Amino acid sequence: MGAADRPLLLLDCDPGHDDALAIALAARHGRLLGITTVAGNVPLERTTANALVMCEVLGLDVPVHAGSPAPLVAELRTAEFIHGASGLEGPTPPAHARQVASNDAVGFIVETVRANPGEVCLIATGPLTNVALALRTAPDIAQQLRAVSIMGGGIPWGNVTPAAEFNILVDPEAADIVFRAGLPLTMAGLNATHQWMFDETDIERLRAGGGPVAQFCAELLEYYGNAYARLGSNRLEGPLHDPLAVLALTHPALVTTTPYHVVIELTGTHTRGMTVADLRGVARAAPPNVEVITTLHAGAATGVLVETLTSYG
Repeated sequence: MGAADRPLLLLDCDPGHDDALAIALAARHGRLLGITTVAGNVPLERTTANALVMCEVLGLDVPVHAGSPAPLVAELRTAEFIHGASGLEGPTPPAHARQVASNDAVGFIVETVRANPGEVCLIATGPLTNVALALRTAPDIAQQLRAVSIMGGGIPWGNVTPAAEFNILVDPEAADIVFRAGLPLTMAGLNATHQWMFDETDIERLRAGGGPVAQFCAELLEYYGNAYARLGSNRLEGPLHDPLAVLALTHPALVTTTPYHVVIELTGTHTRGMTVADLRGVARAAPPNVEVITTLHAGAATGVLVETLTSYG
């Protein structure tokens, strides 16, 4: 795919180890217009710092705009138990002098979509706070986005609770706005991301690639995999959540999707944050609003990821 053929991408994220890999994929396989950050895996100050670190590691000339420090309604919950205190534990981050382009991620999203009507693909790999605020601020962008791909939810199960996945549970009210907005929406949920696991063999493939970016990412994955091992798998492995939301747009042949009507549970005692999909297949069901990734070619996806990370040198 030539440079002019690559999709225009905006990446809204909360780095996070898997967000870091998503940045690398988006920058190599799309025309990345900017990165916006949101509080999620760690507080906003850290997610923004980590986005800047990854731009330095990858040598990217891409603006980073800081966004919302808190969910719309709920108290912020974070995931240091997976990502560590910094959010990117493992490798030593490089020194750099990069700074944010602004603290107005929402304004940047709106401005960029309006400047490129029908062309921008928005990828959201963290809580959907910034995206919801952009839709509240400028409802017209819902019809101007070419595509929206999110990592979030799970059908029919969660990871933080039996019902709810982390990104949706952090800000269910924001997710509700996004899922009801009439967007051309693709969902990479836990049911798909847990089909794409990395292990020690994949980390060694990265190390064998030799370049500093591959080495940095190998150390990221080693820390991330050990975090999952401590949670109970007892194996150095983990799901590649956020990269899947990128590949769904840049390499759509690697995934299959099924259209479902999906709503966000906001009030359930045990189910708040659940992505409730209508799986009944009955004629009276509400029309689908989401293309849910149901299967993927995991081996081929891993090949793309390894080749991409080693290509940075």
